[in-house]
Amino acid sequence: MRLGYFLSCEEYDPQQLVEQARLAEEAGFEGLWISDHFHPWNDQQGQSPFVWGVIGAISQVCRLPVTTAVTAPTMRVHPAVVAQAAATAAVQLEGRFTLGVGTGEALNEHILGAAWPSEPVRLEMLEEAVGLIRELWQGEFTYHYGKHYTVENARIYTRPAEPPKVYVSAFGDRSFELALRIGDGFMTTQPDAGHVKEWKAAAGADKPTQAGYKVCVADTEDEGVEIAHRLWANAGLPGELSQVLPSPKHFEQASELVTEEMTRESTVCGKDVDRHVEAFQPFSDAGFDEVYIANMGPHYRQFFDLYRDEVLPRLRG
Repeated sequence: MRLGYFLSCEEYDPQQLVEQARLAEEAGFEGLWISDHFHPWNDQQGQSPFVWGVIGAISQVCRLPVTTAVTAPTMRVHPAVVAQAAATAAVQLEGRFTLGVGTGEALNEHILGAAWPSEPVRLEMLEEAVGLIRELWQGEFTYHYGKHYTVENARIYTRPAEPPKVYVSAFGDRSFELALRIGDGFMTTQPDAGHVKEWKAAAGADKPTQAGYKVCVADTEDEGVEIAHRLWANAGLPGELSQVLPSPKHFEQASELVTEEMTRESTVCGKDVDRHVEAFQPFSDAGFDEVYIANMGPHYRQFFDLYRDEVLPRLRG
């Protein structure tokens, strides 16, 4: 199993993200996830740098493989532009780049004024977008007249020797069916053993499964709970709210329904190594090939020290 670190563009500025990438490699992590957002989930998180610029900078300070978690190549950024950006990232990272894709959230993707589509339409758009991206990666002049996208006289010149893999984020049954149909890998943030088993049976061993989750290292559990609740209470919102709410202010309002005690129960906070190991166990038991762990809050240097010295040896043991 590959153990990686999850870079949160919603919470850290570009310099901090690049520093975390370097520290992750030094601490013994084996890969990076990086989120792709236009907005943070709330104003307390307070950041949202352009992911492709950050990836370029990361390529200069470490040699870990990088996966976007996730890019929505459908509305905010045209799939032809995503194809060019991903190809450049793969060249910068010398082939160590994976394009993780999903249908996204209204929070980020509605900003150009288009109506937010229903889930079946979003999935249809994603399937067409991924097909177009892969066509552009062949390096030929591309003409595409599809239901959702048009491309004329488009050719990507800066490309890696091999096209990047495309992993698909999936939570519900319909998105999982799409991932099985078009994905080189499967991504989620839930320890979903059922989907992992189904994926491995249908997709085969050469198409990996990835998952990610968050913890909060702090001097005490109470401090960690305060940080996690202030910054990431939105993670406790149920159902499809994360896909349909359009602005950070709406997430702040909805997050008032998430109590601090709910955050305490759902998130590992503090420095108790046993609890950090326990948080990882459901993902290990589910059979994921790769697991990415994020730290919430300002104490990320302490996180890397703790995981380098105590947690990662336990997880690998």
